[in-house]
Amino acid sequence: MQLLRTKLREIPTRSRSLRQALELVWQAARPWPIVWLGLLILQGLLPVAIAYLSRELTNHLVARITQPTVWETARPVLLFAALLAGFTLLTEGLRNLSNWVRVAQGEWVRDFISDLIHEQAANVDFAFYESSEYYDRLHRAQSEAQSRPIALLENGGGLLQNGLTLIGFVGILIPFGLWLPAILLVSALPAFYAALRYSLQYHQWWLRVTEEERRAWYYSWLLTARDNAAELRVFHLHPHFQKRYRQVRDRLRKERLTLARNQGIAEFMAGGLTFLIVGLVLIGMVWQTLLGFITLGDLVLFYQVFSQGQKAMQTLLLNLNQIYTNSLFLNSMFEFLALKPQIQPPTSPKPMPLKLRQGIEFQNVTFHYPGNDRAALQNFNLTLLAGQVTAIVGNNGAGKSTLIKLLCRFYDPQAGRVLLDGVDLREFSPLELRKQITVLFQQPVYHNDTVAANIAIGDLKASPDRAMIQAAAEAAGADQPIRRLPQGYDTLLGRWFAGGTDLSTGEWQRLALARSFLRPASILILDEPTSAMDSWAEADWLDRFRALVHHQTAIIITHRFTTAMRADQIHVMVDGQVLESGNHQQLLAQKGYYAESWHMQVRDLGG
Repeated sequence: MQLLRTKLREIPTRSRSLRQALELVWQAARPWPIVWLGLLILQGLLPVAIAYLSRELTNHLVARITQPTVWETARPVLLFAALLAGFTLLTEGLRNLSNWVRVAQGEWVRDFISDLIHEQAANVDFAFYESSEYYDRLHRAQSEAQSRPIALLENGGGLLQNGLTLIGFVGILIPFGLWLPAILLVSALPAFYAALRYSLQYHQWWLRVTEEERRAWYYSWLLTARDNAAELRVFHLHPHFQKRYRQVRDRLRKERLTLARNQGIAEFMAGGLTFLIVGLVLIGMVWQTLLGFITLGDLVLFYQVFSQGQKAMQTLLLNLNQIYTNSLFLNSMFEFLALKPQIQPPTSPKPMPLKLRQGIEFQNVTFHYPGNDRAALQNFNLTLLAGQVTAIVGNNGAGKSTLIKLLCRFYDPQAGRVLLDGVDLREFSPLELRKQITVLFQQPVYHNDTVAANIAIGDLKASPDRAMIQAAAEAAGADQPIRRLPQGYDTLLGRWFAGGTDLSTGEWQRLALARSFLRPASILILDEPTSAMDSWAEADWLDRFRALVHHQTAIIITHRFTTAMRADQIHVMVDGQVLESGNHQQLLAQKGYYAESWHMQVRDLGG
């Protein structure tokens, strides 16, 4: 009883989830829900009509069985038989039509919810991706959001349909005694309680094992993805990760089977109790028929109504239980969709300059990543002049890539400011800010699409034509590799789809460079742009690069001093601070960190 009292107290919360789900279904699939509602009402009333027609047909048969068969006496029997057959056929037709409408609703809702999740994933703060809790929420939303809203809607529809059927059956049973509807309710309660209890247990288990489910998915991805195939074979890692996968799945499977076994036992016992109650009531009604208190037609009516009514009552209570259960699962999706980003546009954003005149300034910036107490930058100061090519070099973990994330406003610093022509980035719209920045990331995305499409996504708003795409490819030094492909710019790249052609890492990088050059942004950021190029390709590309960026403010993050030496200004970062600044010749003359690293790199290249 404590379980029931707890669930009753949660009714307002679950009602809110049901309302949200219904609103979501209406937004996604209208006007299908109205059609579906009408079908449910008809399907709820038809069993009552069929039960009534069954009694009338039986009573007419009993009354006419000893009389000669003539048209006058047979006509009522045939009429009721025809009506009964017609209503039964109509029931089957409505059931099939309702299933079709349900599928149509489901497809619309699944696509609509996928759009919501994809949009939310694109809008949440970059910081969310640093949190395992975010991935748990995303996993729960993705795994359940596709089916739970429709399931909740169907539960509500089942509640309405079975409720209408039950009301009609109760009206039929009352003349036989008020105690019969009460027994109908009592007989369904054991199964309802068992289902409610184990649904709650399953939900609690599901929440608890979300991270383990993700871990199993991760091991499966390691074992099947192309990106991992070479390393797994060289180091013979398949048995290791298969063992890890099986260990996780063994734990999950055993726990899930234990829950299912306990639920099956409880539901079997509840079903046996229900069967006993129904059997005793049926014996009593047969006895009354033998004594002549009710007719054979009444017995047929009672049997149909009580047996179907008991199922309707049980289904109705199970619908209530499923509404509660599905609302629990849907809470995870609504919680995910309710996540609010902290990176927000200002109420009155300032216009973004189309061309920098002063430059970029990091002013007393302190920043640490979420969940990490160590500062990536501490009281950091740096000025990047407009119209120049600036190289930032340093060892791993020096904070170079952090500068890009702050400049793109993926994060806001905990202290200090990042200024663009003297204006704090937080005074610009993030969307407009990012439109004026083009970035080649250290690990660019390889799109399984045509060469032209891979380049064109650099500036889809401009709807680039083939001439613009080719110009960007030539600027990045990608035109020659493209010409060697079977269909040139129309060649499908990647191995995800049939007919795809793969590229070398360096060729993929050049395509990503072309994508960056296509966008007419005032700030160009390149993170390790030549890391996958050989020395000849690097020299050729650098010669092109200087001519391309004479109107832009360019920032190059690099480990290669042969790349950095072409910059107007070089900043050397160590442990989140700028250690040295100057052009190539000035830094060599200082005989400091840069000069020492330069001579080591040149010696290695020469060796």
